[in-house]
Amino acid sequence: MQKIFGIIGWIGTVLVFGAVAVRLGVRFNSLNPDWNQYATYAAWAGLVAVLLYMAGQWRDVARFYEGRGARYGTMSAVSIVVFVAILIAINYLGTRQNKRWDLTANQVYSLSDQTIKILKELKEPVQVTVFERKDQQDTHKGRLREYEYQTTLLKTTYIDPDREPALAANAKIDTLPTILFEYKGRTERVTSTNEQDLTNALIKVITGAARKVYFTQGHGEKDFNSSERAGFSAAIAQMRQDNFTIEQLVLMQQKTIPDDATIVVIAGPTTDFFPPEIEAVNAYAARGGKVMVMLDPLLKGPAQPLLTQFLADWGIDAGRDVVFDASGMGQMLGTDASTPVAAQYPPHAITEGFRVITAYPLARSMAPISGGSNTHTAQPLVMTSPQSWSEADVAGLSTGKAEVQFNADKGDKQGPITLGAAVSAPATATPPPPSGNASPSNPDSERKPETRVVAIGDSDFASNMAIGISGNRDFFMNSLNWLSQQENLIAIRPRQPQDHRLTLTEQQTLSILFLSLLLLPGLVFATGIFTWWQRR
Repeated sequence: MQKIFGIIGWIGTVLVFGAVAVRLGVRFNSLNPDWNQYATYAAWAGLVAVLLYMAGQWRDVARFYEGRGARYGTMSAVSIVVFVAILIAINYLGTRQNKRWDLTANQVYSLSDQTIKILKELKEPVQVTVFERKDQQDTHKGRLREYEYQTTLLKTTYIDPDREPALAANAKIDTLPTILFEYKGRTERVTSTNEQDLTNALIKVITGAARKVYFTQGHGEKDFNSSERAGFSAAIAQMRQDNFTIEQLVLMQQKTIPDDATIVVIAGPTTDFFPPEIEAVNAYAARGGKVMVMLDPLLKGPAQPLLTQFLADWGIDAGRDVVFDASGMGQMLGTDASTPVAAQYPPHAITEGFRVITAYPLARSMAPISGGSNTHTAQPLVMTSPQSWSEADVAGLSTGKAEVQFNADKGDKQGPITLGAAVSAPATATPPPPSGNASPSNPDSERKPETRVVAIGDSDFASNMAIGISGNRDFFMNSLNWLSQQENLIAIRPRQPQDHRLTLTEQQTLSILFLSLLLLPGLVFATGIFTWWQRR
C-alpha cells in the first residue's frame, strides 16, 4: 500500500511540474495557447495526487513535525508564503486602484472639476487616438489614463505613424504628437497632452457647432479685442477654448439681433441704449434669447434708464450705489475697500460647487426685486461679506466730497450686498428657424425656447486686470455656459502652475547668510564645548 502511495506522489509531482512547463511554453510562444486548458487539468490532477500521497503518509509526516527543526522550518516557510502573498495582493490592488496625492498649490497634476464632470456625463463613446512614435508614447499615457479612469466611455488607442503609415495618412497627420478625438461622427484634434488643451478638444467634439456670442458696441462698452488692463482679450481667449465664437454687434446699424446669436453680452456701457436698440433686445429676449448685462457704477457717466428698466422688467434691480468692503479681504489681493470680495454664493446652477472667492473692482448692487416683476422672479448669484455696505452718495463719490464710511442716515445699506442675479422664463414669442448652431446631433434643436438673463453689477471683474483673480474666470465662464444651456460645462476649470518667487532685499539676504553660516554652526559648536566641559 505504501508503495502505491509513493507512485501516486511521484505522478502528482510530475503533473504539477509538467503544467508549469506548459504554461511557460505558452507564455513564450513556443507552444499553442490551446494547451493552457490541458495545463490546468494537469495542475489540478497533480495537486489531488500529492494530497493523496500526504494522506497516506500521515504517520511519517506527524513524526517529522515532532522535531524542533521541522517546526521552525515550517514556521519560516509559512512566514515566507504569507509575505509573498501580501506582496502579490498589494500589487494586484495597485494595478486596479488609482490613488494619488497632488500636493501642488493649484492642484495642477489633478484633473479639474470641469474635466471630471464632462467625462462622467458622457452619453456616447469617445474614441481617442494618439499618433506618436513608439518610444514617445509613454509620455502621454499618464495623463490620458486619468481621463479613462473617470469613465468607461472613453477609449484610447496608440498608433506609431512610422509603423502604420496608412492609418496616419488617412487621418491626415502632419504633426507629432497628434491626439484625435472622435464623437458621433465629429472629430477634433490637438497636439499636446496639457489638460486644458485636451479638455477643450473634448468640449468642441461633444458640443459640435460653436456657439456665437455678440458683444454690443457703440456705447463705451469694453473692447473685447483689447489687451490693455480694461480690455477683454483674456476672457475672449477662454471663451474660444470653450467653443464660443465672438463677434461685435452695433445695434444702431443692424437694427435687430441676428438669429444665430446664442448670447448677447452688454459689457460695461458708459451711456444708455437708444429706444430702438432696447426694442431689439426685448424682441430677442422674447423669442428665447440669452442676455448678459454688466453695468458699472454711475460715477461719472449719465444715467441709463432704458437699460435699468430692461433689467427691472426681468425682476432685477440695478442699484444706484457703489459697494465697499471693509472686511480687509481685498487687501490680501493688493486692492482697497472699493473692490468687494465675495465668498457667498446662493444656490444656483452657475455657482454649483463654487468654493473660491471672486473680486469686483468698483461694483454696484445688482439684486432680485422682492416679489418679482412681470411674473419674472430672479435669483441672487453672488453676495459680499457682512462687513461690506452699499454707498448711496454716488454724486459725492464722483466729486470726491463723500466720506467712505457706512452711514445709515444717508441711505447706506449694510452687507451682505448682492452683486449679481439671474432669471429664466419660457419664450413668449415664436423663435426663428434653427440656426447654423443647431444640427441633428446638437441638443440646441431639441430644447424648448427659454429666455435667460444674467446681470452683474461690474464689468471689470472679467477684464484683463481682474480675470486672473481666483474664481473670476470660472464665474464669468459658468455664467456664459448657463446662458447657452451648456450646464455640463459649469465647473472649476484647469489651473495653471503658479509662479511662487521669493524676492529678498540685501539686508534679508545678509541675515539668512549670517543665520546659516555663523549662528547655527556656532550654536552646535558651543553645545559640543559645553557637553565636553561637563564630562571632563
